[in-house]
Parts: sequence; C-alpha cells; structure tokens
Amino acid sequence: MARRLTLYILIGMVLGIVAGAIAHAQVGADAEEAKRIAGYFKLLADVFLQLIKMIIAPLVLATIVTGIANMGDSSALGRIGGRALLWFITASLVSITLGLLLVNALQPGLRLDLTATVPIGEVKTEALNLRDFVLHVFPQSIFESMAKNDILQILVFSLFAGVGLSAIGERGEILVRGMDALAELMLQITNYVMLFAPFAVFGALAGVITVNGLGILLDFLRLVVEFYFGLLLLWLVLLGLGAIFLGRRILTLVRYIVEPLLLAFSTASSEAALPKLFEQLDRFGIPRRISGFVLPLGYSFNLDGSMMYMSFATLFIAQAYGIELSIGTQILILLTLMVTSKGIAGVPRASLVVITATLAQFGLPVEGVALILGIDQFLDMGRSATNVVGNAVATSVITKWEGMLEKPEPANADWPHAPSHTAHHGTRGLDLREDNGEGKGDGEATPATDRA
Repeated sequence: MARRLTLYILIGMVLGIVAGAIAHAQVGADAEEAKRIAGYFKLLADVFLQLIKMIIAPLVLATIVTGIANMGDSSALGRIGGRALLWFITASLVSITLGLLLVNALQPGLRLDLTATVPIGEVKTEALNLRDFVLHVFPQSIFESMAKNDILQILVFSLFAGVGLSAIGERGEILVRGMDALAELMLQITNYVMLFAPFAVFGALAGVITVNGLGILLDFLRLVVEFYFGLLLLWLVLLGLGAIFLGRRILTLVRYIVEPLLLAFSTASSEAALPKLFEQLDRFGIPRRISGFVLPLGYSFNLDGSMMYMSFATLFIAQAYGIELSIGTQILILLTLMVTSKGIAGVPRASLVVITATLAQFGLPVEGVALILGIDQFLDMGRSATNVVGNAVATSVITKWEGMLEKPEPANADWPHAPSHTAHHGTRGLDLREDNGEGKGDGEATPATDRA
C-alpha cells in the first residue's frame, strides 16, 4: 500500500506540474486571474492540511503519555534508559544545530518569493520574549490546549500525565491501555488521511506553478540537493561520535547495517527496516535485551534524519514566504521541533504532522507544508536511512557503555543457522531482569556477561 501511495503521489506531482504549466501559459500574464485559479487548485491542499491538523493534538497526547507510562521503574531500565536519552538528546541537538547552520548558510527557499494566502500570525517575526514564552508553555486547561492545537501545552500535560500514570501503577493501567489505543487510532487515521496526499500534491504544485511558472521547480531541486548534502555531513558526525566509543569497529557496524539502511531508503520508512536492523545488530554482537529496549525508544526519541529535515523544511518555508526570523526565534522553533517530535512514530511522512503543528504554533504559513509535500518522498528516503544509521550507532554505543558488546558474527550468515550466541539474545524484546533461561532461543540460560 505504501508503495502504491508513493506512486500515486508521484503521479499527482507530475499532473500538478502539467496542469500548473498549462494554466500559467493561459492566464500567467493576468496576476489576479492566476491567483484566483491557483486558489481553486490549492483547495485540495487546504483540505489535506485541515485533516492533518485534526490528528495532531490526540496523537501527541497519546504517544507521549503511553511512552512515559510504559518506561517502567527497574534500576537497570533506569540506567540504560538514562544513558539512551542522554545520547538521543545530544544527537538531536547536533542534528538540529547542523540543520540550522546549513539552512541559514545555503538559504534554499530565498529565491521562491511566495505570498501566503492566509494571514501570518503574530509570534514568528517578533523578537524572542522568553518570559511570555515560558508562561505560555504551561496550560490552564488541557481541553483548551487541544482545541487550539497548542502543541507545547499538550506536551507539558502529557509529561505530567505519563509520570503520574507510571507512579500509580496498576490503578492507571486502564488509562494507559486507553491512551495506547488512542495512539493506534490516530496512526490509523493518519494512514487514511495520507490517501488524500496525491490530490494535495496535485493542488499544491498546480497552484504555485500557475502563479510562478515552471522556473520555481529549480528551487525545489536545490532544496533536495542541499538537504542530502546536510545528511552526508550528519552521517560523518554521527559515525565520528560512534568511533569515539567503538573505535575501528564502527566500520564493521556500517557494513552490518547496509541492508536495513537500503530497505529504509527504498521504502522511505525507518520502521520498515526495524526487523532487519534487529537481526543485524544481533550479529554485530548486541544482546537483544539491550536492542529490544533501546531501538524502540530510539524510534521515538532519536530520529536524527527527521530532526534535520524538520529544521530544513520549517526554515525553508519561512524563507520562501519572505519571513525574517531572528536567530533567537529560529532556535526556539527548532527546540520546539526537537521536543514535540519525541513520541511521534517513525512512519512515512509522520514528520509533516510535527512540522504542521510547529508552523501553526509560531504563526508561519501552514500551506507551505502542502508545497513541500510534492518532493517529500525524495527527502523522506534520505531521512529514513539516516534514522537507521543514528539508531544503530546509538544502540551500539550504549551496549559498549554497558560493557555488553560481544564478538560479531558474519554479517551475511544464514540466520537460522547462526552461531549459538544469537540464541541467548532471544526474540522476546525487552527483559532487563536476570535471565531465567526461558527465552525463545535454544533454551540455554543467558551467560553472566549478558545481564543488565
């Protein structure tokens, strides 16, 4: 289904370019008429954006509450989780800072010179007012915050709710299950909404080309090229940080993750590569007791490629609409992106939900999301592969940090006949208690070196 949707989005993009070129040739000389026709094209994109906004509040609330409530309270879980979060936050800051520096240096959206068809909000162009921002972060009513899609206030409430549910234990289990079901529901609705994406792509591209002509496509190509250049630099930074802990074995890790990396790139989904990534990290020498906890956590908290994409896309949209942002406001926007992206699933185009919420939070033109949707598939492929690299490095470093990294097996061994140490990794997912020998391997107890 995902591949067919990608094909339909590409078809919508081509048809939108053709329809926009024809309309521009017919009415391009009359600016007012061109804008009127473009408005009808953009109606499709506007409907899509309204549907995306509908999902934001309940999705953020449910994913963050369940993520925190399910963290557990064992000492091993707390230690490994703390180290993982420390690495994730550091990697996110590196990703978002690199994105900020590159997008300001390269300025990919500067030549677009678009005009917003909706009023620009009041926050984005003003100087950063720290007092008002801090006061605004804390909600008076979660219902009011959700009605306004105020993502930061929803986040604060979600943090308190998640910690509170974890503290009350079994009494809050029914609410945790309800939130988990709500998160699944919102992700399912997201899948339904994405079915309308080809029409949104058609309308967005047809509208902008009707007004601006085909020359605008060169600027989108420039964004793609500069974004991939940024991802290449990010790979070098992440692998360099990993080499500090792993030494020359970082090169071995790269060789082991080539297959899941290509899978993520070709499907534009880092989650599509998760089963194969588990398998390859097993072979690399990482106990499943570590990877079974750190990898799922990383898929919510360590999406390095998505972080860089969101910084590129958000500031690209601001540049395209000629909105001047102070460096303080840019930093605030990107920190907001970093926090609000946590807990959002690493599925295709999930980053668009976070970008839409942040644009609305700061009053930037939300319609810009529909504009970049046409090339999002190409950007999504690169950021999904980068997410795989980031989480593989993070899991390996944390395993080494715990002193549990084992000798690697052949990267391309026949998995059912892999050597015996994979058996005691098990397939149970996370179990940080002392192993009782009841895993799904060959029934042998886990060696003493394989404990949390």
